[in-house]
Amino acid sequence: MGNLTAIVLGAAAGGGFPQWNCRCPVCSLAWAGDARVKPRTQASLAISADGEAWILLNATPDLRAQLLATPRLQPRAGLRDSPIAGVILTGAEVDQVAGLLTLRERQGFTILATADTLAAVEANPIFRVLAADLVRRQTVALGTRFPLPGGLEAELFAVPGKVALYLEGEAPELAAETGANVGVEISDGLRRLVYVPGAAAVPPGLRERLGRADVILFDATLFTDDEMIASGTGEKTGRRMGHMPLDGADGTLATLAGLGGRRILTHINNTNPILIEGSAQRRKAEGAGFEIAEDGMEIVL
Repeated sequence: MGNLTAIVLGAAAGGGFPQWNCRCPVCSLAWAGDARVKPRTQASLAISADGEAWILLNATPDLRAQLLATPRLQPRAGLRDSPIAGVILTGAEVDQVAGLLTLRERQGFTILATADTLAAVEANPIFRVLAADLVRRQTVALGTRFPLPGGLEAELFAVPGKVALYLEGEAPELAAETGANVGVEISDGLRRLVYVPGAAAVPPGLRERLGRADVILFDATLFTDDEMIASGTGEKTGRRMGHMPLDGADGTLATLAGLGGRRILTHINNTNPILIEGSAQRRKAEGAGFEIAEDGMEIVL
């Protein structure tokens, strides 16, 4: 078995960066070709320990573009082939599951998710295009370690958050710890990587888990809680959307301060100024010991 390797397929929040219909100050820099910002597709990760079998963490609407940009995920030999052995879903948001439709051409792989997430997928008839005789659905219980191809183990754990936007009722619970919003811990027996693309809060148990990890990829949707309101791009706070902000006394930068290992920020909204190299907000995040994820970034443990 080789080194546990992770490839950032995408590092942006839903809509990507720049967002197709947005002229906010950060997106405007991207449309102008400003070298200080780099385009990003929607947040996803590919992991492997042997370089042969790869597992995707979420399948975004950008998956086809991500595969074209990542040679190690492309067909290798034979008439039909893919090194993608499975897809772990951390929830049922559109930007977590829509890419499954890209994988519909009768290729075998396994979808691994909680009962909550699989129920949302199964309830949508469009996902029946995934051939039932080839694409296996595996329900994963929270807190239970399960094997992955290539010698890896994984565990799903509840993270404070909410159900997918299209499943919300009139008064959604914004920081529930259920199977609707989870993180993933990946281990090769020696090293640990934890992926949390959406978090409304970090309770003590989650912080303890993050503290044991060699690498953390964590939710960085907004820099300030009212960022979308202040920029005129939305009417909700970050916390209303199920995402804690980076800044502030109870924000991610302060909450995760002091943890060892690499701390990498991902799932970055198009309005977030940490996308601008050299910005005050980016300097603050980097000064606190955080890295900023970008598409194609490779992490070897």
